[in-house]
Amino acid sequence: MQKSKLGLDFEKVEYARSLAKGIAEDVQAFVEQYTTVAVERTLCRLMGIDGVDENQVPLPNVVVEALKEKGVLSEGALFFIANAMIQTGLSPQQIAQKVAEGDLDITKVVTRDQKQIADTLQPVIDESMARIRARRARREHYLDTIGEGPKPYLYIIVATGNIYEDVVQAQAGARQGADVIAVIRTTGQSLLDYVPYGATTEGFGGTFATQENFRIMRKALDEVGEEQGRYIRLCNYCSGLCMPEIAIMGAFEGLDVMLNDALYGILFRDINMQRTLVDQYMSRIINGFAGVIINTGEDNYLTTADAVEAAHTVLASDLINEQLALMAGLPEEQMGLGHAFEMDPMLENGFLLELAQAQMTREIFPKATLKYMPPTKFMTGNIFRGHIQDALFNMIGIWTHQGIQLLGMPTEAIHTPFMSDRYLSIENAKYIFNNMKSIGEEMEFKEGGICRNRVKEVLGNTIQLLEDITKEGLFTALEKGIFGDVKRPKNGGKGLEGVTMKGENYLNPFVELMKGKR
Repeated sequence: MQKSKLGLDFEKVEYARSLAKGIAEDVQAFVEQYTTVAVERTLCRLMGIDGVDENQVPLPNVVVEALKEKGVLSEGALFFIANAMIQTGLSPQQIAQKVAEGDLDITKVVTRDQKQIADTLQPVIDESMARIRARRARREHYLDTIGEGPKPYLYIIVATGNIYEDVVQAQAGARQGADVIAVIRTTGQSLLDYVPYGATTEGFGGTFATQENFRIMRKALDEVGEEQGRYIRLCNYCSGLCMPEIAIMGAFEGLDVMLNDALYGILFRDINMQRTLVDQYMSRIINGFAGVIINTGEDNYLTTADAVEAAHTVLASDLINEQLALMAGLPEEQMGLGHAFEMDPMLENGFLLELAQAQMTREIFPKATLKYMPPTKFMTGNIFRGHIQDALFNMIGIWTHQGIQLLGMPTEAIHTPFMSDRYLSIENAKYIFNNMKSIGEEMEFKEGGICRNRVKEVLGNTIQLLEDITKEGLFTALEKGIFGDVKRPKNGGKGLEGVTMKGENYLNPFVELMKGKR
C-alpha cells in the first residue's frame, strides 16, 4: 500500500473514493438515458459538417434545430443523417447545406435497417477518428523529438480579444519560458448555444473559442516550439453550453488541455445541471481519445467560500470528478484536478495549512496531472505582497509535485498583464523550481504537527460531506449549495430545453469506439 508522508489513512481515502464512485454512478445512470442539442451538434461535427448558412448560423445548429422543431431529436442526428445519405447519395456536409437551403427534410426520408445505416456511417466515422489520431500522433512526435518543459508546467494566459494579438502574446510568453498557453474565452461565450465561426478579433476579456482560432494558435505555438526546442501546449475551454462541440474542435485542431467541468458551469454560469452533465460525458470521451488533459474548476469554490472552512468541498469534488472522468474512459494521467492557494495571507500558518492540502491532493491522486491555481482573492492593493504570495505558491507547487502551475502575476487585471510582469512571474517560478527541486524528497512532516492534523480534519470533513451527498444525490446537494456556497435549482438554469431522452432508434457509435480504442 502507498505510504503517506502526511500519515494519511488510506483506508479512509478508499472509503471516500467509494462514496464518490456511488455518487458518480447515480449521475451516470441519468446521463446515459439522455442526449442534448450540444451532443447532437457534436455528432454532426464528427460527421464532417462545418461552416455556416447565409445568416451565419453554424450548420450543425441548423440540422439539430430542424430535428428539434419536428420533435424527433430523441432519435439522434446520426439516424437521420445516415438515412439521408442512403437515399440521396450525398455527404453529411451536402445534406446539411440542403437542409439550410430548405431543399431537404431529413425527417421524411425512408427509414433503413440498422445494418445498412451502420455500413453507411462507418467510413465517415473511420475518417473522423483517423483525423483525431493523426493530431494526437503529431503531438506525440513533437514530445518524442523536441521534448517539453519539466513539471510543474508553467501555465500562462492570453486574453486580448484578438486572436492575432493573442498569437503575439503567446509566442512572447513561450520565449519567456511558458510551457502551456491558455487562450481565455471572451466574456459570456459559455452561455452561447452555438460556436462562432472563423477567426475573431473582437472579444472582451478573452477571445472567442472557434475552430479557426484553435488552428491559428496551434500553428503559432508549433512554430515557436520548434524555435525554442520544446513542445508548447495549448489550452482552451470546453465548458458551457457547447462543451462537447468545443471538445471535438479542439481534438481536430490539436489542443492539449481543456477546461472541462460541468460543476463549474452549474455553479458559476447557472447552466442547467441535467444538460451539462450529459454534455460533460460526451466531451470527456472525446478528450480521453484525443489525449487532452482536462482541467476541473474546484479552485473556484474557494473564491466564493472561505478557503479554510471549505477545503473539504474541493477534495470531495475532485473525488467525484475523478470518478465521472473514469466512467468516460479518461485516464488518470489526463486529469488536471483543480485546487488552489486561496487562503487569507494574514492567516497565521496559512502556508503550512496550504502545504498540507496540496500534499494531500498529490497523495490521493498520485497519477493525476494536478492543476494548481495561484492566490487571486486577496491580490488587490499591494502588488509587492502579491508577488511574494506567488512565490510561496510556487514553493508549494514544486514541493508537492503539482502538474500544472498557473502563474500569478501582479498586473493581470482582465487576464492581460504587462509583458514585463509576466516575465517576472515566469522567472520567479523557474528560480524557485530549480532551487527547491528536491525539497519534496528531503522534508518530512512532523508527527502530530499542524500539517498532519490539518489533513486528518479535511479528510474527515470530506467523508462526512460525501456521505451526505450519497443520501441526497448530487442534484439535490447542488440545490442546497454545498460547493462554493452557491445554490442552483435542479430544474432551472440555462439550457434545459436542450435535453431529451434517447429514443429507440438512437445512434451514437462514437461513444464506445472512443472509450475502447486509444
